[in-house]
Amino acid sequence: MSSLSGLGTRRNRSQSGFPLLAMISSMMLLGAVGLFALELVSFSQQQNRLPADVVVANVPVGGELPAEAIATWERALTQPITLWYEDSPIILDPTAIGLRINSDNMLAQAQAASEASGGNWGRFFNYLTGSTTQSSIQIDLSADYQQNLLEQFLQDISLRYDQQAGESGFDVSTLTVRSGAGGRVLNIRQAVNMIDRALQDPNNRTIQLPVSNTDTMNTDISVLERTIKAYLDAEGFIYDGQTSIASVYIMDLQTGEEVNILGDVAFSAASTIKLPILIDYYKELNLPPTDEEAFLMANSLLCSNNSSSNLIMQIIGGGSDVFRGLASVTENVQYLGARNTYITAPFVLGVEGETLGSIAAPQTSPNPNYNTDPDPYNQTTPEDLGTLLNMVYDCANYGSGLMAAYPDGEFTQNECRQMIELMSGNDLLRMLQGGIPADARISHKNGWLQNVHGDAGIVYPPNGRNYVIAVYVWEEGEFFSFQRAWPLIEGISRATWNYFDPDAALMAPRSDIPPGGAADCANFLPPFGQVNLDDIDAWQGQ
Repeated sequence: MSSLSGLGTRRNRSQSGFPLLAMISSMMLLGAVGLFALELVSFSQQQNRLPADVVVANVPVGGELPAEAIATWERALTQPITLWYEDSPIILDPTAIGLRINSDNMLAQAQAASEASGGNWGRFFNYLTGSTTQSSIQIDLSADYQQNLLEQFLQDISLRYDQQAGESGFDVSTLTVRSGAGGRVLNIRQAVNMIDRALQDPNNRTIQLPVSNTDTMNTDISVLERTIKAYLDAEGFIYDGQTSIASVYIMDLQTGEEVNILGDVAFSAASTIKLPILIDYYKELNLPPTDEEAFLMANSLLCSNNSSSNLIMQIIGGGSDVFRGLASVTENVQYLGARNTYITAPFVLGVEGETLGSIAAPQTSPNPNYNTDPDPYNQTTPEDLGTLLNMVYDCANYGSGLMAAYPDGEFTQNECRQMIELMSGNDLLRMLQGGIPADARISHKNGWLQNVHGDAGIVYPPNGRNYVIAVYVWEEGEFFSFQRAWPLIEGISRATWNYFDPDAALMAPRSDIPPGGAADCANFLPPFGQVNLDDIDAWQGQ
């Protein structure tokens, strides 16, 4: 009985005990709910801040309130930019060029991008777990500035810091040119692009401005003009006098730069007019020159044979009318732009019973301030001869020049090359040729009378800086000797060569040229049947 009674007593005590486990569970659940509510409240307070992964205009602004973010990126993007002009620092304040940052627009893009990156519960989960998205939100810069203010800022820098190259000099005793001191120039266009990139980069605010060095040696052809004038003065020859004139025309065939010293003064053309005759003859040729035609041209150009030149003009005139040929040569040369050049009478042959005649001269307008008493039937200017040589050169090398002036096939490149090749056989050894090295290539035509001497040609230095040069010297009186005139032309030619090829400069006049005059054309005129217009010296190797 007692044992049963005892068992019943124990059951009553167990049923009436405190529920500890339930209380602990309830408290933990309530704590979790409370912590969740606390985090939810804290997260809701963070909703006005940008997500941690937002980068605006390369400026990290994650976790910042909108006003804070705007202040952060505006502070970064308005930092001064340091510009270095070589070793000199220059500070550029972006606000000075009207920089205006579209902050409202970028903020709206950032907020829209963060909304699109996940819903509220997704972002709350990231908040609870402390995780971030795998890719940040990148917002490009939205800003503008006044480019004209930036260009003006750079122009001011250029005015203050650029240095002009020093003027080139010359030595009249050697007829050589000295290059001037180098200058420096700011490349404004390139600098604008570099600054534009720096304005978008808050981290790289330093720029080495693009500055290039300049040198007048290869660009300032005016030093050649000064050299020539000083040379003539040193020789006691007044180039712009009333009783003496030196007229010079030079063209750089690579750059188009010119030296023009009284290049529009009219002179007696003498045999230099045979260049226009050659050009017009080729215009009339429909087939490659025959042996007879090639020999006729060689006699006219290389030996300045007047009879051959008259015969060419007669052929141009239809075979029997030299005056039609004269008109054709004159009309052609005028059409090509040599407005002060013409021939209106045949060359005098000095034979018994010779009958002279002429056609009317065209209207011309040479320099009226200088009078060389030119031949009324045969005139030219160095400027005109240089123009014609330039057209032949462009035709031969680029298919332009004469070919562009006559686009219907009157000239071919090969014909222009043959003209140049023929004139390169003019191995006179004096005047222009006497002022360049013995092995230098020159294609030229010379001419002289009692008181006027001229030569015009294309020169080919080994460095490729080809040029046209035409020179006339005149002195009043019955006789202007070649002993005086030709060295003047050779000095001008040497100064020009030294300018265009200073590495192969002739420091002194050549001593290997014939002192008694020009070489006889019998030394360089190919025999009949051996005039190779594609290689004028080929006969000498046979």
